[in-house]
Amino acid sequence: MRALSSQLTHKGRNVAFVLLGAAALVLKPHYAGPLEAAVHAHGGNVAASFAVYFILSFVNLGTPFTRLRTAGLALLVVEAFELTDGFGLMANVYDPWDLAANVLGVALAVTVDGLAARLAASRVALFRRSS
Repeated sequence: MRALSSQLTHKGRNVAFVLLGAAALVLKPHYAGPLEAAVHAHGGNVAASFAVYFILSFVNLGTPFTRLRTAGLALLVVEAFELTDGFGLMANVYDPWDLAANVLGVALAVTVDGLAARLAASRVALFRRSS
């Protein structure tokens, strides 16, 4: 039962991170601040790549090397999207810096995923010690 609860919590957390990435993508045009031009040009790639990582994490739940496998798969998807002009389904303007922004978005997602997992593990350990 505890494993199921942990998995549901993990999935809920990932849904929240997908929504965070989607919100950043939608709100990007309204950003006004430091590095405004860079955010407007490449923030969408970072946000979308971040969200794609967490979407794909649902496929890899419970497998060894989950973050590494998910990161590789996410990079494959977002870079292929960039290089194929939106898979031929969407209009996409090629910019080689977008490829780097995609890497940044996935790296950010892996970092956030790792930090969230550590935080969750420390909470569980603290709860076990206190009970």
